[in-house]
Amino acid sequence: MTAEAKSRTIHAIFLDVDGTYADFGVVPEAHSLAVQAARANGHKVFLCTGRPVSMLPEHILEAGFDGLIASAGAYVRVADEVLVDTRFPADLAAKTLEVLDAHDSVYVLEAQESLHVRPEAEQRLRTMVESHFEKSGNGSAKGSSAILGSLSPWSEGSPLFAKVTVFDSQVPMTSIVAEVGERLDVVANSIADEGHNAGELFQRGISKADGVAAAIARLGITQADSIAFGDGQNDMEMIAYAGIGFAIEGSNPELLRLADGTALPPNRHGIAVAFAELGLI
Repeated sequence: MTAEAKSRTIHAIFLDVDGTYADFGVVPEAHSLAVQAARANGHKVFLCTGRPVSMLPEHILEAGFDGLIASAGAYVRVADEVLVDTRFPADLAAKTLEVLDAHDSVYVLEAQESLHVRPEAEQRLRTMVESHFEKSGNGSAKGSSAILGSLSPWSEGSPLFAKVTVFDSQVPMTSIVAEVGERLDVVANSIADEGHNAGELFQRGISKADGVAAAIARLGITQADSIAFGDGQNDMEMIAYAGIGFAIEGSNPELLRLADGTALPPNRHGIAVAFAELGLI
């Protein structure tokens, strides 16, 4: 290793998946190559996603990463060490399902091991997911398979979940949260934005920023040397927390205001361009 390499600042880089690292579930080759090059230069690169581990197929992970923050901060892994694995407590899980079912909701229960759907809602879910990914015109089957290929029927014996992604409901998500109570919160659906009657339900007080903090503490990397990229509502805390936060062009105005800079969308290889401009590769 050269003297220059030894003195180089090592950054911890955190990449949202949908709309940031991947485009409709498909990773541009330029992004994969950029991650490999950054890691070869000694930097630590993480996916930091609202998806659970069970919704991350090999084609998203194949570049190789130093760890993973999943379920929007409820799960944190550095190398092979799991630092955080937070699930809905049984009582909160039961109340959440009771309210969702009362409003004929279509949802996916997201555990790190598996994804679950009510058997009676599976066909409606498949139709919605396939319709969303067909809009990409770019490997729609590959994008939708991460969800549809991992589904199994929910039963009382299924694992406790970390998050719930709702694709449709008879009432807005704010009403669901109000009925369940103050321990629940919601952000817009980061996989398929279906409006106010859809969203991602999670335990209040958990965010991607918590995952970033846990990962960099384990690695001994300072907050100032962390870099985050995101485009969704569940990226706001992460973008605000990171030493440098980038919002993807076209993100909502609030996220853009929080960010230190912007990056191009994945269909224009924004991660690769930003890595080069930052001197990471």
